[in-house]
Amino acid sequence: MSDPVSYVYAVVREADGLEEAVAGLSGAAGAPVRLLPLTGGDGLSLVVSSVPSEDFREDALKRHLEDLRWLEAVARAHHGVIEALSALTDVLPLRLATVYLDDERAANALDAQSEVLARRLSHLAAHVEWGVKIYVERSAAPASQPAEPAGSEDLSPGRAYLRTRRAQRTVRDTAHRSARTAAERIGETARRYAADRARHRVQQGELASAPGENVLNDAYLVPRDRAEEFRDEVSRAADGLDGVRVELTGPWAPYSFATPPDTPDAAGTDEPVDGAADPDSTGSGDPVVSTRSDRPAGAERGTEP
Repeated sequence: MSDPVSYVYAVVREADGLEEAVAGLSGAAGAPVRLLPLTGGDGLSLVVSSVPSEDFREDALKRHLEDLRWLEAVARAHHGVIEALSALTDVLPLRLATVYLDDERAANALDAQSEVLARRLSHLAAHVEWGVKIYVERSAAPASQPAEPAGSEDLSPGRAYLRTRRAQRTVRDTAHRSARTAAERIGETARRYAADRARHRVQQGELASAPGENVLNDAYLVPRDRAEEFRDEVSRAADGLDGVRVELTGPWAPYSFATPPDTPDAAGTDEPVDGAADPDSTGSGDPVVSTRSDRPAGAERGTEP
């Protein structure tokens, strides 16, 4: 491979067995993964791969953003590295396609932020991320109320139409009230279990891969030893509510809470090269890139982590 550039997945803390685990990983473009120690960090290292510049320099990345298959393959590889390491040590995920011209520039840029990185890793230690979405079911009426009002067949077409529209509005209003109730229940659960919350944009239009109207799209940072309790309570948030569905995904590495610092010199620019300008631009159910370093799109497809 000629003229490689350095792809940085994450910042990690030293741990037993970490080097052996990294040595067995393949990342973006199938490249081997390795550790790059930060001289200014107390036991911190970057997780990097050498990837071909023809695919990962700034101009190439802009072209690849139009190729959803390529982008999803990179997102899956990025996610796979993060998830493998998060089972062994504290991990601070960086944005998808954070690329530097070489290892020296990557190390220098992040070395300058070593104290910030160490504090952030301490905040995330022993925590996992749960994604929570609430959907209003637009097509199905609640079981307690028929979609078509009784007796409408005896009305004129115009009056029957107006009655049906009123009934549909009632169904929709009921579902949205149910969604608010579910959100309140989730909020109460989060206050007991979660250390932090991140609000993401709701999924709309072609970006909404699941049925229904997405009205809440949040992530919660939960202590690992309380994760199952959190999941069990949130999964019951829609119990007894008509026209609403709660979708829970995780546990993930804490993508939404990484908040990477500004890091100069990536790929020859003033900031790291983001995999996408729009967090939802891949069209799947999860953001690819944002200033919160959200978990990569495509990670939820297939098997759960």
